[in-house]
Amino acid sequence: MRVHLIDGTFELYRAHFAPKPPHSAPDGRDLKASLGVAQSLLGLLADRDEKVTHLAVAFDNPIRSFRNDLFDAYKSDDGVPPELHAQFDEVEKAVRALGVIAWSMNEFEADDALATAAVRFAAMPEVTQVRVMTPDKDLGQVLQGERVVQVDRMRRKLITEATQLADKGLKPQQVADFLALVGDTADGIPGLDGWGEKSTALVLSAYEHLEQIPDDERQWSVTPRGAAKLGASLRAGRADALLYRRLATLRTDVPLPETLAEMEWKGVPREGFIAWCDTMGSESIKTRPLKWA
Repeated sequence: MRVHLIDGTFELYRAHFAPKPPHSAPDGRDLKASLGVAQSLLGLLADRDEKVTHLAVAFDNPIRSFRNDLFDAYKSDDGVPPELHAQFDEVEKAVRALGVIAWSMNEFEADDALATAAVRFAAMPEVTQVRVMTPDKDLGQVLQGERVVQVDRMRRKLITEATQLADKGLKPQQVADFLALVGDTADGIPGLDGWGEKSTALVLSAYEHLEQIPDDERQWSVTPRGAAKLGASLRAGRADALLYRRLATLRTDVPLPETLAEMEWKGVPREGFIAWCDTMGSESIKTRPLKWA
């Protein structure tokens, strides 16, 4: 069987900014994003190629975690459009109305939940593949051959351990080091001055982790462009880079209570779903489910 793990926060933002008409509930609330996530999930559940049987959706609610205690500039709820922020609870109701498990993260992040579940379920012999449905490069840390893969639904792209190595020159265990040096603007990780993707991948191809990179660039076995500047930047910012790596490293110990059996999707609960559709003010979505519980 396959296990599908969906990045709900990504889906929520994607639905909010999608070039689709607005949607308001009968009480006037903007629920375009929540409705969009429900429609997207129904599409996934009906996809014959994906063969969805066991799944869960992870959300950041709020967009704060233990990482904010480690680094003040780490991503937070600041700057989230109010009409989107108001749907953080509503979108979880939408997912549950479909009979799908929703993981609501606060101390940890949605990515931590996805990483934890990927590692846990990939270790089970009855699971043939874990499919992490997100383009987020952070999840490259948990790729395992063809057993744990990422699926970018927007670009219809499959990312495996092999394709990541071919495209970016990175092994899963190097992704956090890469992000520490290059930075990740989506997460508020600044990286080190001058370290771009190509130079970082080249240096990490020779030295697997930050600690192994010599302070003196003249001792490096590879010669990236601007090596002197990179060496100086690393000498000055190595301690910062180690912190950034900690921020970028996904946790795999999130206390997710569901068993594999409880992850099984048995269909949309008709009564609860219809009631949810009424609160959304959407008649058309009532006929979308192909399987009822």
